[in-house]
Amino acid sequence: MMENPLQTYQGTIFPWHCDHMGHMNVMYYVGKFDEATWNFFSQIGLSGRKMRDQQKGMVAVEQVIHYKKELMAGDVITIHSEIIEFADKSIKFRHEMRDGESRDIAAITTLTGLYFDREKRRAISLPDDIRAKLQDLGG
Repeated sequence: MMENPLQTYQGTIFPWHCDHMGHMNVMYYVGKFDEATWNFFSQIGLSGRKMRDQQKGMVAVEQVIHYKKELMAGDVITIHSEIIEFADKSIKFRHEMRDGESRDIAAITTLTGLYFDREKRRAISLPDDIRAKLQDLGG
């Protein structure tokens, strides 16, 4: 993780997040990482509203998840995010989910997304202001 990663999510594991084995089901790890992604995008200047208004978006092209620790109902978690790298049309970033009490890593995911023109249905260059923000964050 970078020196000062962005906190992009804080929440609680509820019983309905858990499967028949008593721990959080993988679909909810993915869901919480997705919520962190949209908070991350907003913090770098790619808010949902801005992208809707401009007919732009981000599309995921790859996601890898490493599960490190089971989470149970009642656990609280945080997710911190960092830029790994970015190119003309893409951003590769990492989320680290931690148990809020023990601070143990519960899961790590790495995602690659493309900046996308929703009208033309193709990847386009990231705006200069977004690239500058990504550079400032260490990408």
